[in-house]
Amino acid sequence: MIHLQQAPQHPPEPVGIAQKLCQTLEDDIVTGLLVPGARLEETQLAKRFGVSRTPVREALQLLTATELAEKIPNRGVYVSLATPERLTEMFESMAELEAMCGRLAAKRMTSGERHALEDLHHELAHSMRIGDNAAYESQNREFHNAIYGGTHNDVLVEVTQSVRRRVAPFRRVQFNSLPRLASSHEEHQGIVDAILRGDHKAAEELLYAHIMSVHDVSQEYLATLRDSNQRLAALAGK
Repeated sequence: MIHLQQAPQHPPEPVGIAQKLCQTLEDDIVTGLLVPGARLEETQLAKRFGVSRTPVREALQLLTATELAEKIPNRGVYVSLATPERLTEMFESMAELEAMCGRLAAKRMTSGERHALEDLHHELAHSMRIGDNAAYESQNREFHNAIYGGTHNDVLVEVTQSVRRRVAPFRRVQFNSLPRLASSHEEHQGIVDAILRGDHKAAEELLYAHIMSVHDVSQEYLATLRDSNQRLAALAGK
């Protein structure tokens, strides 16, 4: 009789230095600390973060994949912001994928997975009440990941997480507003209720609407940022 040994369980790999640098730069861009057109100089960034140029170079490659920066041949890497049309395309794709995840999760989630999702929702409620934006952001990511996992479809999870990474800097904008946290939690409540009762159609529709609400917040914020940059450019030209 052949006994098969289970493969050893490995803890998840820690986030790499390049990924951490990339996220910091993403936040700087979305919050306006790095304005469109600003050059992202490897040497300066390496000095700022206290690292070699290698992880900085890798971080810039990751950043260009999010379309928050662009590499111009023979000139370097510069900050860019998605056009309103491009941002809509990205969020529409995200909304469709999350809607699909909601539909399948409502059908396939185990009892334990449903309870875990409900527990996460309660944790989010606590973070919202005390105004802990950072905790809410982290728990929100867990909340959506729980829905992805509930689909029991690894390919769908991989595709959804890939697109999520591209819109993540824009999604983070909402966490700067306490009223938006309350709205987000209210939207989550409907999603949780639909999944718990197995209403796949409602879960699908509510998740689509939830993501497009974030799209609207992101568009408004970026429009304000563009207007501000244009005013500064006009003043500098005088």
